[in-house]
Amino acid sequence: MICQKDLSMDQKIKATIIDTEGLERTLTRLAHEIIERNAGASNLAIIGIRTRGATLAERLVKKIETIEKKQVPYGVLDITLYRDDFRMRLKQPAVRATDIPFNIDEMDVILVDDVLYTGRTSRAALDALMDIGRPSSIQMAVLVDRGHRELPIQPDYVGKAIPTSIGEEVRVLLQENDDKDCVLLVEEPKEVV
Repeated sequence: MICQKDLSMDQKIKATIIDTEGLERTLTRLAHEIIERNAGASNLAIIGIRTRGATLAERLVKKIETIEKKQVPYGVLDITLYRDDFRMRLKQPAVRATDIPFNIDEMDVILVDDVLYTGRTSRAALDALMDIGRPSSIQMAVLVDRGHRELPIQPDYVGKAIPTSIGEEVRVLLQENDDKDCVLLVEEPKEVV
C-alpha cells in the first residue's frame, strides 16, 4: 500500500521508507535501546518536540512503560521562539504551549523528534530545555536521520538513517496527525528557471 496524503500535485513519492508495521517495529527497537542504555527507566523522562516528535514520544513512553512496568514522565516541547530562522520565515509564529508537568533537574531526558536534518531544530530544543531546568543528561532519539547537518548534532538513537539529496523531503505521517502511519521519501518539484 502506498501511503499518500497531503502531497501537492507536483510532488512525487520516490519511496515508502517505513510502512505501518515497520514503524511499530522501529519504535519497539528504539524503546528497548533507550532502556538498555539507561539501565532501565527509573530516571528517564521523555520529551517530544511538537508536533510529530511529541506523538512519537508518547508512543515511546507507552512502549517503555509496558516493558518496564513503571510510569515514565512525558512532556511536549514547543521550540517556535527558539528557532534561529523564525524571524525570517514567519511573520506571526504559531506558538503552542510547552507542557512539561514535572521537574527535569537531574533526569535523563530523551528528546524525541521525527526527522533530523540540519540540526537547527535540535539546537533550538536544547536551548529551550536548558531554560526549563538542568537535566543529568539529554539524549536524542529520532525516527529518521536524513543527513545534511549544518550544526554538530548527532542523535543517540536512530530509527532509520536515510541518505537524501537536497531536493528530497522525508515526510512522516502518523495516525494521530495524518490518519496513516508511514514515512515517505518525496521529491520536491524542480524550479523552472
